[in-house]
Amino acid sequence: MANPLPQAAELAALRQPPFPGESAEYRKARETLLAEEIEFRRHMTRLCEQRQSLPAGPVIDKDYRFRDAAGNDLGLADLFGKHDTLVSYFWMYGPQRERPCPMCTNWLGAVDGNAADIEQRVSLKIFGRSPVERQQAFAKERGWQHLDFVQTVGDNYANDLGLINEDGTENPALVVFSRKGDEVRLFWAAEMPSAAADPGQDPRLAPDIASLWSILDLTPGGRGTDWYPKLSY
Repeated sequence: MANPLPQAAELAALRQPPFPGESAEYRKARETLLAEEIEFRRHMTRLCEQRQSLPAGPVIDKDYRFRDAAGNDLGLADLFGKHDTLVSYFWMYGPQRERPCPMCTNWLGAVDGNAADIEQRVSLKIFGRSPVERQQAFAKERGWQHLDFVQTVGDNYANDLGLINEDGTENPALVVFSRKGDEVRLFWAAEMPSAAADPGQDPRLAPDIASLWSILDLTPGGRGTDWYPKLSY
């Protein structure tokens, strides 16, 4: 039997303040918070282990088609390349949009900086309903260099995932697929519904995948209640 982990409060008591001069009130509050941070880290680790232990998901037997930058017509299995895992993000930049979704843009900007590292472990593809050339033109405008965009051919994929609303607007989708031979299965998809948002909060994943919010969560004012990123300032 594995040795039990030390109590979070016991580890928090080992804290070394980065700067001198803190009050007893601050020290006590910070130590209490550190214990909570340790517990949260442990919970997040358990959550990741639970996700990685999911049983085999459903087989994707529908022939979804995609078009890459070279104009090649591809199936879902073709998008894995040398890997057995595919991380895909469907972003809100369909033909009806003059400009992409600012939130999708913010997230993809951060992912672009990590794409080369991510692709050492898994395949990473960005799905969009617009032609690849249109997606790449915006990527060039933003200075993105490492994202691999593909166009969803037709709307079967978007419709099956419920990503197109009645008014033609879109929703994003983060989906992870696994492949064994020619068989592709769903591994995990972001399924946190809007109805699951707690009062006063926007819908969000756990943990939050956007580094923007993770950084702001470290600050006194947090995320704010009515601020969102824009394409330009």
